[in-house]
Amino acid sequence: MTVTLDQIKALRELTGVSTMSCKKALEEAEGDEKLAIEILRKKGESKAAERTDRETKFGVVVIENGEGKAAILSLGCETDFVAKNEDFIKSAQGLAAKLLKEGENADFSSEISDLNIKMGEKIEIKDKKIVEGKNLGKYIHSNNKIAVLVSMNGGDEETSKDIAMHIAAMNPKVLSAKEISEDSVTKEKEIWAEQLKNEGKPENMIEKIMMGKEKKFREENALLTQPFVKDPSKTIESLLNGAQIDGFWRLEA
Repeated sequence: MTVTLDQIKALRELTGVSTMSCKKALEEAEGDEKLAIEILRKKGESKAAERTDRETKFGVVVIENGEGKAAILSLGCETDFVAKNEDFIKSAQGLAAKLLKEGENADFSSEISDLNIKMGEKIEIKDKKIVEGKNLGKYIHSNNKIAVLVSMNGGDEETSKDIAMHIAAMNPKVLSAKEISEDSVTKEKEIWAEQLKNEGKPENMIEKIMMGKEKKFREENALLTQPFVKDPSKTIESLLNGAQIDGFWRLEA
C-alpha cells in the first residue's frame, strides 16, 4: 500500500522515529496509524513511540505576531512541571514563529521529536492557526493556558485587545446568536421542558417560557450579544461602534 507524505509526517511527529521507519511501519500497517505505532514499539524503534498513548493534559498556548497576521499554537505535555519549564515555553514560542513563517503545512516533526527526548514525556501540537486581519487583537492569560486572537475590520488596538480578553474569560461559542446550531438548541429544549414539567408550570405558559429561554441561551453563547466583561452595561456589539469582527480563535492548553 502507498502511504502519503502527510501520514508519514504525522506519525513522525507523534513518535520521533525516522521518516523511513515511519514509512515502513505505515506500509506494513496498511495506513493504520495505531497499528503502525504498535509495530514501531515491538521493533523497539523509539521510547517516544511508547508515549503515544499517554494523555497531554497540560501545556501552554502562545502567539507570534507578524505583519498583518499572527500565529496561535497550543503545545501539550503530560505534566504541569514540564508546562512551567522555561525551555518548554520558549520551544512553544519557536514553533509558533515557524508556523507564522512557513504556514500551517510546516513540518514540525523534528522539533517535536527533540522535545520528546529533551522533556522525557509525550509532547504534541494540539492545535494551531494562522490568522490574518487589518486589526488583530490578542490576549494571553497569565498562566499561558488560554490565548485568543480576534480579527477585526475597523476599531482600534485597545478595543480589539479588550474583546480578546473578554473572549478568554467568557468563551463564546459563535459570533452571532443566529449561528447557534439547532441541534444544541434542541438538546437544551429537552432539558428545559423536563424542568418546567417538574416545576408544575401550566401548559399554556410553557411555550412562551421556552421561547424566552432559547433567546437567552443564544445570546449568552454568542460573542456579539454577551455583556462586556469589563462593563456589563454594554454588549460587545455596542462596544464595536461600527467596527466589524471577522472572526475569533480561542485555544486552551
